[in-house]
Amino acid sequence: MADNWNTDTGEAVYRSRDAVKNLKIRVRIERVTSTAALSQHLQQQVLSQQDREDIELETLSSHVQPGDNEEELVVGWQEKLFSQYEFELFQNEKACQSPLDRQYVTEIKALNKSKGRRNRRISTYTDHDRYTSCLPFHQLQHSTDILTTTKSSPTFLAERMASLRHRRQERRTMDSSIPKSKIVNWEPTEEFLKNSHLVNNAMQTMHIMANLGPPGGLDKQDNEYLLVTIKTDGNGIVTVKPDFNKGKEPYRITTKGEKKEVWRLTVENECTAMQSEEKEREQNMYKDLYLRHKDYLNSLVGQDFEMPPLGILRYVMNGEIVSAKGFEYDNLYIHFFMELPNNWSSLPFQSHSGVTQTCRTKTLGKENVAFFSYPFSFEAFYMSEKESEESIPQWPVVYFKVLSLDSWQRYRTEGYGYLLFPAMTGKHTITCHTWRPLQTGTVSALRRFFIGGSPELEDHSYVRIPGTFKGERLSRFGFCTETAGSVTFNLHCIQQSRAFVDVTMMKKRRQKVFDQLGGFNQQGAVCTILEAFQRARRKMQEARESLPRDLINTTSQLHLESSA
Repeated sequence: MADNWNTDTGEAVYRSRDAVKNLKIRVRIERVTSTAALSQHLQQQVLSQQDREDIELETLSSHVQPGDNEEELVVGWQEKLFSQYEFELFQNEKACQSPLDRQYVTEIKALNKSKGRRNRRISTYTDHDRYTSCLPFHQLQHSTDILTTTKSSPTFLAERMASLRHRRQERRTMDSSIPKSKIVNWEPTEEFLKNSHLVNNAMQTMHIMANLGPPGGLDKQDNEYLLVTIKTDGNGIVTVKPDFNKGKEPYRITTKGEKKEVWRLTVENECTAMQSEEKEREQNMYKDLYLRHKDYLNSLVGQDFEMPPLGILRYVMNGEIVSAKGFEYDNLYIHFFMELPNNWSSLPFQSHSGVTQTCRTKTLGKENVAFFSYPFSFEAFYMSEKESEESIPQWPVVYFKVLSLDSWQRYRTEGYGYLLFPAMTGKHTITCHTWRPLQTGTVSALRRFFIGGSPELEDHSYVRIPGTFKGERLSRFGFCTETAGSVTFNLHCIQQSRAFVDVTMMKKRRQKVFDQLGGFNQQGAVCTILEAFQRARRKMQEARESLPRDLINTTSQLHLESSA
């Protein structure tokens, strides 16, 4: 008796380009319990006793027939092998219930006239047999359990697959004249979930069975056990459960009942291997097919790559308003628009503004966050002019305003902010902080809470630098504001220009920004650095003005002395 068994009884999925009718599987079963060992021991004793040789052999051969202890067959796809139960059932034509049954009666009569069946214990159920939906579930589940006494309950998918074909036949077409009064089922039952949430693909199934009962009980259907299940669909997917042994240990099958017996199962692939010449011819055929399909797709797309005119930079930004957090009220939405500086333009149908959906906040840690995930896209063009090399182009700006909506559909201004177009290409995640105008006093706070509305900016560009400002200094003295929350953006930026291609192909040294736009990214980075320097300079001036006058004079005098 074998000590090692294959415990991997899961299904294996194969993909084949060949026709499934060429599939052949070799199945071998062999009894390994004490009954078979005892019969072999008796045979050895009979052979050792020369005097009683004829009598004992005759007695033993009358009880032990070929196929009782082992059997090996090569089974083709959807090949019908009748079991002893079916062989006796279809002897009588009165048992016929369908044209397929009458066909089986004819085939069995032909087998009786010929040499008979080539199988004894192993049989098959094809895709059209009615027994696959009538057999008990324990006979349709695989019996390759490893001597376990606990009966495992079938899974939900196994139960549904066992009755899949039966349920498909019971389908009825719906009457379109009946109005659909219940479009959404808010309280689905368990039966509704089982019938609705199951992948019901059209597949062909074949079961290889074996009658593992005693020699005198091969005509009983209760002794049948499932050995192998093969499934295939129209896409060349073949599922085999259990998988082929491939030189590994055999599977073990344990029968039910009082007299438990152990059988050894071996499953091998008997398909004819493809010749190297045929395989190479098939690969060349598929390669040619893929090349034709590729040429067809290229003809649909075209060979011309759209490029902007000479001296023009195309800027494409695919953005997303991700979230907003830290604001006072709930039910937030954002209104945003783009501002294009000089030398920038956009397409006539390009939208320069947008409004997000109203979103309720969700508590994450100590913050109330509203997740918008609102996508937007913007495309702009920059056309250079004859300016000096030190000129720095101005970048477009996204101004946005965060508002809240109450139960009476009244809005409040929660914060203002702006976002400068990134100068570098690629992906950028930017968090912009906001503020809102503040009107001091209790009456203003009560009006904001009960009536809605709050102080608003007439010109949204006042958040940064107003477009109408022409002076050298912008004074905001006396303008009261309050810090609000923040808004997070995801930006994917693309820049396209002929100058990039010229510099790459001709390997020329980049010159002026407006002659060749290859250095546009660097100039945009310089613009960002200059703005940060100006902000730092203003902070230093404010800190200098807040210091006492004597300390400023002393510092200036020390600076002059060190310079001298």
